[in-house]
Amino acid sequence: MTVRRPGGVRAQAMAGVIPISDEELRDLPLPTAKAIEIVAFVPLDSVDPLKISEGYYLAPSGQVAAKPYKLLRMALDRSSKVAVAKYAWSGRERLGLLRVREDVIVLHAMRWPDEIRSPEELLPPPVELSDEEIEGALGLMDSMTREELEGEDFQDTYTEALSQIIEAKREDREPPELAEPESQPGQIVDLMAALNESVQQARASRGEDADGHELPKKKATKKQPAKKTAKKSTAKKTSGRRPRSA
Repeated sequence: MTVRRPGGVRAQAMAGVIPISDEELRDLPLPTAKAIEIVAFVPLDSVDPLKISEGYYLAPSGQVAAKPYKLLRMALDRSSKVAVAKYAWSGRERLGLLRVREDVIVLHAMRWPDEIRSPEELLPPPVELSDEEIEGALGLMDSMTREELEGEDFQDTYTEALSQIIEAKREDREPPELAEPESQPGQIVDLMAALNESVQQARASRGEDADGHELPKKKATKKQPAKKTAKKSTAKKTSGRRPRSA
């Protein structure tokens, strides 16, 4: 498994910008300059998700790398662990996480510890919470729990709306009027009331009653066709020919 290097980088020094060629990058005394170097294997739950960034599929480079690639994939799969590795990308050494997705190894870029800000300055002021409020929050979580991330709530509605606007402009017509999301004016002060209202809305959207039981589905009533009353009329005979029926 190899990582491609960029066509060249520039290092900014005190005297200005210094160009660095591909040959100089290739001769760097780093094992990660040309390949991915695995440094450790750890359980996935031991990695802070904040450190994990975008992912890339890895493929073996030729037939020679096919066997080591498969060996690493099967070892990761059976051990339920992930590999932490170093690699070169965009002119710098990076930290990465290797995991298995189906039959492919995925490389997730990771942030170095000094790239993560401390959240202490963002902490809210201290507040008091009652047991009822905590139980209300847990009830909201239960009502919104899903087995899989599928359905209308997990569709990219922003891209769909943007596509409608682009298509309308391409056809030189007015863009469709998109419905505004429902919002309640003002600020809700009662946290318990807000939690209870959110729980009821979540249960109603999933077809459940106030106690969390599934509501019975309404049976469709079969409509009887309306009887047609045919009005009989005597057709006049003309020139001895029989009249055609309607």
